[in-house]
Amino acid sequence: MRKFLVISIPIVTIVFFVLLMQSGNFLKHPLGNEEGVPAKLEEMIQEVQKENWDSALNHWDGLARDWDKVVKRVQFSAERNEINDFTVSIARLRGAIEAQDKSSGLQLLYEAYEHWADLGQ
Repeated sequence: MRKFLVISIPIVTIVFFVLLMQSGNFLKHPLGNEEGVPAKLEEMIQEVQKENWDSALNHWDGLARDWDKVVKRVQFSAERNEINDFTVSIARLRGAIEAQDKSSGLQLLYEAYEHWADLGQ
């Protein structure tokens, strides 16, 4: 019995951590009835293209809330640089929305979308 435990506990632990480290692509998607980050980014792209700045700012608030939920789930399975890059990208996006700069806003939205696609892979 002791030999079984000595062998099985490390194997089970390693398997658990490997699964956790590879789960980023699954965990970044919405788990409940929330829309999710990609849907928010698509809505914001439409709002910035129409130059509806108040609505884009409201969508940004929703994006920030959703991102806070997602980052807690993927923090162990995603690269820290990708998490930081996405966070910086949406922070800059808020500045572009408040400045009502359409070109910068679209640029940052597509940059954030690329960071999202790379997250957890």
